[in-house]
Amino acid sequence: MKPVLFALLLFFAARPALAQECPSPPDHSRAQDALIARIQGAQDEISARVLFNDLWQYWADAPDERAQEILDSGMRKRASWDLLGALEDFDRLIAYCPQYAEGYNQRAFVNFLRRDYTVALPDLERAIALSPRHIAAHSGRALTLFGLGRAEEAQAALAAALALNPWLPERTLASPAPEAAPSGQEL
Repeated sequence: MKPVLFALLLFFAARPALAQECPSPPDHSRAQDALIARIQGAQDEISARVLFNDLWQYWADAPDERAQEILDSGMRKRASWDLLGALEDFDRLIAYCPQYAEGYNQRAFVNFLRRDYTVALPDLERAIALSPRHIAAHSGRALTLFGLGRAEEAQAALAAALALNPWLPERTLASPAPEAAPSGQEL
């Protein structure tokens, strides 16, 4: 056997050990939908906040142990303000699990904290594309658009977030609905 052919065979035989693929993210949509419905029906902000915090157990449930370790490491680094270290972890997580929304949401959050809104926005949009009812990504997108000075888009993004959770603290940023003029009166 020629050395080049042998090297290629060896490479492809060892490849699964070298490049483990990330499994699909767990599907928690039914549990999340139930929590969102309870949030929407909450009688007060405190009750809604407790339910909203419960959503994080699902968003932060990574596809496998390796992804969970990377996510947890990045979140610890972010919490201690090692933002560059957190970015490295979230970059690795996204490279390993490109279909896992929380990787993008967390990387966007770090970039938001760094006030790098232009970099954060595409990650938030990707997180929402992967997880359309990810309330934190929706509210993060609204705040990022406000940071970019894109108020009209920010208001639309905030409305999408508030449709999922009307108790978000960011609700104070929502523009009041314009008052309709009484019929027969000019504006």
